[in-house]
Amino acid sequence: MGASKSADQDAVAKVIDDWARERPDLDTSPLEVLARLHRSFLRYSTRLTASIERHGLSVAGFDVLTALRRAGEPYRLTAGQLADSGLVSSAGVTLRIDRLEKDGLIVRERDAGDRRIVYSRLTDKGLATVDAVFAEHLDNEQRMLAGLSPAERRQIARLLGKLEASILASDEPPAE
Repeated sequence: MGASKSADQDAVAKVIDDWARERPDLDTSPLEVLARLHRSFLRYSTRLTASIERHGLSVAGFDVLTALRRAGEPYRLTAGQLADSGLVSSAGVTLRIDRLEKDGLIVRERDAGDRRIVYSRLTDKGLATVDAVFAEHLDNEQRMLAGLSPAERRQIARLLGKLEASILASDEPPAE
């Protein structure tokens, strides 16, 4: 089992070696970072999804609940504010809100001063659910990061911030 696990963990190195043999003219060094990041993300995503779905939630619904929870009392936001929270796309907000409302986790409320404004607010059940699921989520993430020291976690977090900025900058046209 250990040999298989080591071989699987080193799949990126094999891919890089294969490309070096087949196309030695290409610089495959980006794969050392991005292929490993992609494989790590897929494993993380699988574990995250399984953990959240055990509670009858989708990841998208969980994102809405956590955005409402982070907003603080009275734990309510408009659909636009939810979309602006950065984790929820505006296209899917209404669908997610509908499902969460059906499950009794949120309610819609009209603004007393302007009836055109509609808030989504956590119910008591929604608050208890998000608090329990988020605590479990953090425990799950702690287990996934257990092989890293606190200093290594900080270093990776810093480097991932730089990576995200680099990826965003790659969308900009080159300077002439």
